[in-house]
Amino acid sequence: QVQLVESGGGLVQPGGSLSLSCAASGFTFSRYAMTWYRQAPGKERELVATITRGTGNTNYADSVKGRFTISRDNAENTVYLQMNSLKPEDTAMYYCNGRLGFDVYWGQGTQVTVSS
Repeated sequence: QVQLVESGGGLVQPGGSLSLSCAASGFTFSRYAMTWYRQAPGKERELVATITRGTGNTNYADSVKGRFTISRDNAENTVYLQMNSLKPEDTAMYYCNGRLGFDVYWGQGTQVTVSS
């Protein structure tokens, strides 16, 4: 069965760093574009970062450019999100997403809280 399992969330101080991981299984990971989304209470879900298959091109939301880095390890079926210079407005549930055309998979999410 298909699984996406996020880990690495937690509480961090403003200006701090956190690294999220998403371990995938049950599908051909290397063929899928992988994306991190996030959703804060009362807010719409927003795309944070995407990494394509193959060449591994990346795209980022304007709000995280220069602070976050998405990467993937196809041998380990894992996608990562390195988050630096964290701000309180980064507080949200972070979700891992895999897509190949209309074939879409979601993880359960991991909570990131940025607070002093």
